[in-house]
Amino acid sequence: MHISILTLFPELFESPFGHSMMKRAQQKGLVTIECTNIRDFSTNKHKQVDDYAFGGGAGLVMMAEPIDKAIQHLKGQRTYDEVIYLSPDGAVFDQQMANHLSTKQNLLFLCGHYKGVDERVREHLVTKEISIGSFVLTGGELAAAVITDAIVRLIPGVLNDEQSALSDSFQDGLISPPVYTRPAEYNGWKVPEILLSGHQAKIEEWRHEQSLERTKQRRPDLLK
Repeated sequence: MHISILTLFPELFESPFGHSMMKRAQQKGLVTIECTNIRDFSTNKHKQVDDYAFGGGAGLVMMAEPIDKAIQHLKGQRTYDEVIYLSPDGAVFDQQMANHLSTKQNLLFLCGHYKGVDERVREHLVTKEISIGSFVLTGGELAAAVITDAIVRLIPGVLNDEQSALSDSFQDGLISPPVYTRPAEYNGWKVPEILLSGHQAKIEEWRHEQSLERTKQRRPDLLK
């Protein structure tokens, strides 16, 4: 998979993509993550990429021209399955969307800033808009990092145990059951006996019941 990220601050991605699973996925050649600075495509001598909004109002707007030039440059190198704009009013990202995007070959993320991007970018260049929640961030970089992480971990070969991702929360519409590890008793706190029984069928039944109960208590909206 190839993931291109258009941003004003490429350095913000150095930490989240330079460690742990994300680093290993790139080292294995399972994913390539490329960050491109939108300012490189500004025709202004000061590398300006924003301007005042027509009609007035507070805040600046990212201009269409440098974004268009950047997208066309990247499209000249490969065909993208989606050009995704990170926006608080986009479709809310969830596990099913992560599953779907993880099957794509080439994705392009556009990170907005200020009061967002010129609407013509959204109308003519963007194919999908995604939000990670009903709140506003300083820019789309954190959202792009979150979504990239959720997608990449689903690519076959990224996780040491490929079955692990299939048992994550939300994969079956439920929250994951509680998990325990050694020792079986710590500080007087005991692991449920069923998990020590060795009876796998009953353990799976218990896990499903726990998932269902937790979902009812903590995320009843998922059961709708």
